[in-house]
Amino acid sequence: MLYPDARAWRHAPQKRVVLFAMSGLGKTHVSTRLRDSGDWFHYSIDYRIGTRYMGEYIADNAKAQAMQVPFLRDLLMTDSIYIGSNLSFDNLNAVSTYLGKPGDPARGGLSMAEYRRRQSQFERAERQALLDTGYFITRAQELYGYPHFVCDTGGSICEWVDPANPEDPILKELASQALLVWIRGSEDHTAELIRRFDKAPKPMAYRPDFLAAAWARYLSETGLAEAEVDPDAFIRWTYAQALAHRQPLYEEMAARWGVTVEAADMARVQNAGDFEAVIAEALPG
Repeated sequence: MLYPDARAWRHAPQKRVVLFAMSGLGKTHVSTRLRDSGDWFHYSIDYRIGTRYMGEYIADNAKAQAMQVPFLRDLLMTDSIYIGSNLSFDNLNAVSTYLGKPGDPARGGLSMAEYRRRQSQFERAERQALLDTGYFITRAQELYGYPHFVCDTGGSICEWVDPANPEDPILKELASQALLVWIRGSEDHTAELIRRFDKAPKPMAYRPDFLAAAWARYLSETGLAEAEVDPDAFIRWTYAQALAHRQPLYEEMAARWGVTVEAADMARVQNAGDFEAVIAEALPG
């Protein structure tokens, strides 16, 4: 590990961490607190995906919708108006909206073929955004003068890595640049995440084999045809399974490549000092 023990971490002139966990367990909360301290550069993987690697997909999808309206079509064809996404660290809705949900088109669903295509686009984008971490560490320090760096990853990082492989290209690169930190939730956190998701289901990214198995099982259990599926119902049904699927992957990532901190401890972080103390406690004496 980049910081083999608590002493090395405390005395490091450049502290660099990569946070990973399910969405809703405090990655962005902590990253924002660190950014606000003035000494930490905040690199958001989801923001990088939306602005660098999927911006054209998102904009073209919006344009395709606008082209169906004659008034807007005329303005677009004459370059009289411009359509683009307006992403921020706090508003990444354009990315999840583009990912979409499979099912009945009348209820906003995508065909499974189109859904898989967008999932594949997101996978390529997230892989590359993760591998860009080292570039942003150098950029943050040399260009902007930030001594410390926090990478706020998406919940789907575990879908694209093999924690058991010591040569995994993404994990090997990240671990050479920063300390990987898993924010582990309790059973109560899991129940709360499911409750929140049930109220407002949002698109997620899945590894292809997991998605194929879940889709086949859902169609079999419900007896529905693809075009009859309620998109939100499928996403809700899949979410709890995705949590169970991801938990052991996160755990192995932390055991082999980094450290584990509790979500309850991260929730109490209010400033950089609090964060540095939590990380020191997770490292060997």
